[in-house]
Amino acid sequence: MARQWPLIAGLGALALIRPIMSMLGLSEQIGQPTASITATIIISLVWIAIVVVLRVKQPVVTLLLAGVAYGVFAIVLSAIASPILSGQLQGPLTNPFAIVSVLLTNAVWGFLAGITASVVMRVRQR
Repeated sequence: MARQWPLIAGLGALALIRPIMSMLGLSEQIGQPTASITATIIISLVWIAIVVVLRVKQPVVTLLLAGVAYGVFAIVLSAIASPILSGQLQGPLTNPFAIVSVLLTNAVWGFLAGITASVVMRVRQR
């Protein structure tokens, strides 16, 4: 698993496209919730494709951890960007329950993507 940490961090960082789209106003221009849902689907498909193409041995664990990494990165991004954009700290760091919620939600997202990748890998082996 130690060799997977750069992959996990990279996949987590890739998902930062979602909050960056929101910060830049792109999500509002596209329209919510369409922008967020579409971005989530595309990120999930990219995560799954990368794990399948690289033949990752533990796709479920890898993508679950990528989801957690994304959650951590998003919390940090929010902590840095919100004071700059709004003048005050906003987001998960202002509420401990929100931190847990962000991490759990993204862990579930990664877990489901990992299950999907695992199924795709099994089908491809036949």
